[in-house]
Amino acid sequence: MSTLALTPRQPVPALNIPLVGCGRYVLGATPAPTFDLVVFYRGLHCPICAKYLMELERLMPEFEKRGVQVVAASSDNAERGQAMADKIKAEHLRVGYELSLQSARQWGLYISASRGQTSIGIEEPELFSEPGVFIVRPDGTLYYGSTQTMPFARPQFQDLLGAIDFAVAKDYPARGEYTGAL
Repeated sequence: MSTLALTPRQPVPALNIPLVGCGRYVLGATPAPTFDLVVFYRGLHCPICAKYLMELERLMPEFEKRGVQVVAASSDNAERGQAMADKIKAEHLRVGYELSLQSARQWGLYISASRGQTSIGIEEPELFSEPGVFIVRPDGTLYYGSTQTMPFARPQFQDLLGAIDFAVAKDYPARGEYTGAL
């Protein structure tokens, strides 16, 4: 089955996942004033994900100042989700877990099969999703999306902050929405 791309200015799939600590993240239940930033990561086994999420944690006050709600999510179980939150010292970043692979596929994420232990000695899950970063408008439509087939070369959060500032200041519309004949 191929990965489906989401279309800007169209509704994104539902997202309802448990959060480390307590509670749930339900996209759209309490929309952010500006955007929701949804960051899908591979899981505890990925050292690149940990570094990426540490940077996101560091920049959380900047996103909050701009009215952006942020969640990071993976298909890890509760124990591994907690271990990742501990590893990145998450104080502001909400870390979700138990993302179903069906939901990951609805979001257009690529799915990988385990290759055993990673370079940091943690076993990969049998199946897991590759990274994706999405910015969602308060009305539940896609503003920005990026998916990867590998853990490398992800969008940088500092760049996304600049893009959010520009988008808000210029009322810049979501792009890539055309789906007609070519």
